[in-house]
Amino acid sequence: MKYRTFGKTGIKVSEISLGTWQLGSKWGDPVDHEKAHLTLETAIQNGINCFDTADVYQGGLSEKIIGEHIKDLAVKPFVITKVGRKLPEQAKELYTEQSIRAYINDSRKNMNVEALDMALLHCPPTDVYYTPEVFEYMDKFKKEGLIKHYGVSVERIEEGLKALDYDGVDAIEIIFNMFRLRPIETFFKKAKEKNVGIIVRVPLASGLLTGKYHERTTFGEHDHRTFNRNGEMFDKGETFSGVDYHQGLKAVEKLKKAFKTDNLVPYALKWILMFDAVSTIIPGASRPEQVTENIKASELSILTEEQMKSVQKIYDEYIKNPVHYLW
Repeated sequence: MKYRTFGKTGIKVSEISLGTWQLGSKWGDPVDHEKAHLTLETAIQNGINCFDTADVYQGGLSEKIIGEHIKDLAVKPFVITKVGRKLPEQAKELYTEQSIRAYINDSRKNMNVEALDMALLHCPPTDVYYTPEVFEYMDKFKKEGLIKHYGVSVERIEEGLKALDYDGVDAIEIIFNMFRLRPIETFFKKAKEKNVGIIVRVPLASGLLTGKYHERTTFGEHDHRTFNRNGEMFDKGETFSGVDYHQGLKAVEKLKKAFKTDNLVPYALKWILMFDAVSTIIPGASRPEQVTENIKASELSILTEEQMKSVQKIYDEYIKNPVHYLW
C-alpha cells in the first residue's frame, strides 16, 4: 500500500481506503456483522488506514461496527464520517448549530470516541455553501474538541469550489472516475493551491466500471441501481455517476479493449491515482474479497500515456454529453 499526505492535515492516509456504505451487506440487505468485521480486518491487514462512513449508513450501524472494531487497536485508522442527511428535509435553514452538533454527538457516541477524526457535511444543499454561519459552527465544534478536522462531501463542482473559500475546510469528498472527468479542469488545481485533501467517492460508478455488468444484469429491489436511475430518491449522479446504464455498458466495452482485460477494477482505480491532487479513494466493499481486489490498484505500474488518452477519448465519445455539464 502506498500513502499520500491528506492535504493540510499532514496525516498520511492509504491511497486506497475503505468506503463503508454497504459494509457487511449488499445494497438494501441486512448487515452480516461477522462479514463486516472481517472486511474491516482485511482492510487493516492490507495497509488501509482510512475508513469513510456516515451517520445514515444502516441507521448508524456502520459507525457502530467501526467503533467496535477499532476500540482496542493500538494504532487506529483515520475515520471520516458524514453528517446532515438525517435532517427531515435538505433545507439550508435546518443546518443549525443545534442540529449539526446533535448529529456530531450521535456519531461520537456511535464510534465511542471523544472527537471525530473528520466530519464532513453530507452533500448539503448548494445554498449551504453560501451560508458562512454553517462553517463557523464547524470551526466552533473543532475548537470545542468535538471534531479534529472537517470538510464537505459535494455533488457539484460549484459546491466544491465554493467550499474552498472557507479556511477551515480540510477536505472535500467528490465523485471522480473514468465517467466523471470534470474535476480535472479547474477543481483539482484550486484544491491543490489551498492544500485541501481530496477524497474520491463513487470511483467505480456504482460498479459499472468493474466491467462485470451486462444488459441482463439485475439489481435488488432495495438497490439504488434499481430505483434511482433517474434521481427518483436522491441526486441521480450518485447512481452510475449519472451515466445512462446502457450507454455506460457501451463505453465499458471500449475500455475493456483499451486495457485488454475484462476486469477493470484495478485500472479504473489506478487511473484516479494518476492525479496527484487526489489524497485517497474510498471504494466500497461488502466482503473481504472486494477489499483485496481494490488494493491491487496501488500495486499497478503507472498507466501509459496511450491508456490515459484512451479514457479521455472514450469519455468524449460516449459519456461527456450530457454528464459533463450536469455536475
